Amino acid sequence: MFDSPHVFAQNTAVSPLRLVDEKPAISVIGLGYVGAVSTACLSSLGHRVIGVDIDPVKVNAIATGQSPIHERDLDGLLDDGVRAGLVSATDDLEQAVVDTDVTFVSVGTPTAADGGCDHSYIDAAARAIGAGLKRKQEFHVVVMRCSIPPGVTMGFMAPIIEEVSGLRVGVDFGVCFNPEFLREGVAIDDFNAPPKTVIGANDDRSARILSRIYEAVDENPIVTSVETAEMVKYVDNVWHATKVCFANEVGRLCKPLSVDSHDVMDIFVQDTKLNLSPYYLKPGFAYGGSCLPKEVRAVAHIAQAQGVDLPMIRSLDQSNKSHIESALDMVRDTGAKTVGVLGLAFKPGTDDLRESPILEVIAALNAEGVEVVVHDPAITPDTPLAGQLAYVRHGSSGLQALAKDLPGMMRTDLAEVTNGADALIVTHANPAYRAAVLAAGDTPVIDVVRVAQTAPASPAYRGIGW
Repeated sequence: MFDSPHVFAQNTAVSPLRLVDEKPAISVIGLGYVGAVSTACLSSLGHRVIGVDIDPVKVNAIATGQSPIHERDLDGLLDDGVRAGLVSATDDLEQAVVDTDVTFVSVGTPTAADGGCDHSYIDAAARAIGAGLKRKQEFHVVVMRCSIPPGVTMGFMAPIIEEVSGLRVGVDFGVCFNPEFLREGVAIDDFNAPPKTVIGANDDRSARILSRIYEAVDENPIVTSVETAEMVKYVDNVWHATKVCFANEVGRLCKPLSVDSHDVMDIFVQDTKLNLSPYYLKPGFAYGGSCLPKEVRAVAHIAQAQGVDLPMIRSLDQSNKSHIESALDMVRDTGAKTVGVLGLAFKPGTDDLRESPILEVIAALNAEGVEVVVHDPAITPDTPLAGQLAYVRHGSSGLQALAKDLPGMMRTDLAEVTNGADALIVTHANPAYRAAVLAAGDTPVIDVVRVAQTAPASPAYRGIGW
């Protein structure tokens, strides 16, 4: 994603003007989580792909076949693309548009100061796209992939492109909305075996072009209007956030009644006809990451602007914060002066700290004078935080509060965290952390993820919802 809505640089060369390729050439704007994965996966389908970003670190990484993020198998896929001559990278968005047939827009859409959606990155991208389209005659399709309120694609982005290019949407160029459903950590698997492919298009030509791109992984995409596709993305993520909070409240209710919440939910999710999917429906820790918190806030903001009362959705953030507070209270109850945290990112297999709920716990403990040491296999003291801090400046207070102190809390050796701690918090389920919990002895363990299916019998072990 772009780290700031600056004017795009014009000084990095891209691939020569395309030949007549069998498959559409694609430019991908924003080389964050979605953009980097899309660049690699689209190239693996045989498309020539130009990755675009204003961050020279990301551009250089993609251009040399290296992943700018921690994501399983992404390095290898990018390297294959570069070696095959299918992947290149640049900071020159205008030229990248000229040199391709389709442009995927994967820039950031963080929470604005008023709780809505910040459109500044979309604005910057749209203006550069418009300048590129002005220089070419071929029909070009612009595909928005960001999470945005319904109406933004056609009511905000498209008019800017029209104004700058002097062209007409739906006639001279096409615009689609194509939401992504990629889970960090298994994003490549999800791209190649998508739960669904949704193409929002208001003209048939654009829908056919985008359907052709995806036919290798999904022969039956769902084609709908741009506005419906925009709303689907929000509804999906708000539903996922709802499932997390629901399961966690079940866990908090079951715990004082001495009922095993996982037994309850194991039975609950067997009803796949009415209760849909088991994914997310296990008591654990609060939801976090780049999507769910932001989407919940955005939907509540949209409802407020429309004068519609949505009390359950509005209460999701309160329920999530209550769950974080429950974890914090459990740590405080131990009286620990030094706390070890096992797992920092919002989920295993990623280095994404955006709105990771454990950051709020760490920030509170740090402010209270508790020494906190942290281990995460995907994160080191050198992991850059600037882009993530900018993204959550109106969202995650925990990451903001810890910006200066967090690198000093990180340890690369798990034993350094476990050996000197008065209490442990485990937020990721992996074999190393499971072994650490079992070896903790009398050291209090606060488990917010259920690190083992069968909870340890030790009196020092405390599960947040079981």
